[in-house]
Amino acid sequence: MTTVDQWRAASATYAAAVLTVMAAAVSGCSDGAGTPSVNGSRAASAASSLAARGGEALASATAAAASELARIKGGVDAKADVRLGTVSTSQDKATVPVTATNNGTKPASYTVQVSFRDSGGNLLDAVVVTVPDVPAHGTARATARSHRDLGGPVRATVDTALRH
Repeated sequence: MTTVDQWRAASATYAAAVLTVMAAAVSGCSDGAGTPSVNGSRAASAASSLAARGGEALASATAAAASELARIKGGVDAKADVRLGTVSTSQDKATVPVTATNNGTKPASYTVQVSFRDSGGNLLDAVVVTVPDVPAHGTARATARSHRDLGGPVRATVDTALRH
C-alpha cells in the first residue's frame, strides 16, 4: 500500500469516526424543533457533510504532498538525516521546526513530507517543506506549517525525506 493510499484510508476512517461520534452524541437530543430521531438524522446529515469536506481537504493536501514529492528526480531517501522539533500552534496552525543534516561531501537540498496527527494517530494534515542548500557536513532548518487549522494536541512525523 502506498503512502497516498494509507492517507486516503486514514482520511476515510477519520471522516467515518467523526460522523459516528456526532450522530451518536445528538441522536437522543430534542430541542422541540422535532423528534429525537429527526434531530439525529439532521445532525448525521450535517456531520456527514462536514466529514466529507474535511476528508476532501485532507485528501487534497495529501495528494498535493505526493505530487510535490513525485517531481523530485534523482532524490535519495534521507529520512534518517531529518529531525523534527516540538510542535507549536500559532493562529490555529501547527508548526514544527525541521532540521536536515547533510552527511555528504556536497551541498544538497532536502524535501520533507511532514504529517500532523492527533493523539490517536489520526492524520490531520500533510505538508511538504524544502530545506534548501544544506552545506556538506552541515545542518539547516526550515519550518513545516499545517494548511488547516488544527486544535488539540498535535504531533508531527516525517513520512518521507529526499536528499537532492
